[in-house]
Amino acid sequence: MDADSVRKLLENVRDGQINIDEALFELKKLPFEDLGFAKVDQHRCLRNGYPEVVYCQGKTIGQIKAIVARLIEKNSCVMATRAVRYVYEAIKEIAGDAVYHELARIVVVKRSDAVLAEKSIAVVSAGTADMPVAEEAAVTAETMGNRVERVYDVGVAGIHRLFSSMDTLMKANVLVVAAGMEGALASVVGGLVDKPVIAVPTSVGYGASFGGLAALLAMLNTCAAGVAVVNIDNGFGAGYLASMINRL
Repeated sequence: MDADSVRKLLENVRDGQINIDEALFELKKLPFEDLGFAKVDQHRCLRNGYPEVVYCQGKTIGQIKAIVARLIEKNSCVMATRAVRYVYEAIKEIAGDAVYHELARIVVVKRSDAVLAEKSIAVVSAGTADMPVAEEAAVTAETMGNRVERVYDVGVAGIHRLFSSMDTLMKANVLVVAAGMEGALASVVGGLVDKPVIAVPTSVGYGASFGGLAALLAMLNTCAAGVAVVNIDNGFGAGYLASMINRL
């Protein structure tokens, strides 16, 4: 329940539309709604500027539907991440306007358009295999009201591909770089631009990449200033952070 909802609730009590007991029942939902298996944080948008996001992996279909149903009642935009197609189909049963971004594995229920930030975010991927993680970042940032420019498959094995997109990179206010293998692309980009770079190591690579650990360590050890690193395959976290930076 947001500030406007509380104000409306008090007005309804004053006007006699609801009684004190009903008002108290609504206020009991502060600061979260306890569903037994989940405590739905309905005030996160007030505190953090964006509603609670549902992480679908590990949850049952029933749990996901119940959480999403509660969130869409009180929020104009809800995201469900790491969602496979049958999760989307289940959400669509309760929200017919849900949209599935299959590559990003994100379901979005959006009932109003966010005001677009003036400046853009560039999302860069080293290879085509890194695109699912890059798309998770891009869709997250777009859903949160940002202009996103995608620059994909520009890894260091063919560095001239990256240089052909320098105009896009230089115009961005913040950049997200997703790379697996040895994870070198984030350092290269960090050395070319004067804006923050959020590096996302991906689990793409052969055995010695250790499921993204090699890329993670390489990014943490970057010699390029202005590069920050999120967890392996955490495109959502990178997109969310990029949005926060872009809207400062």
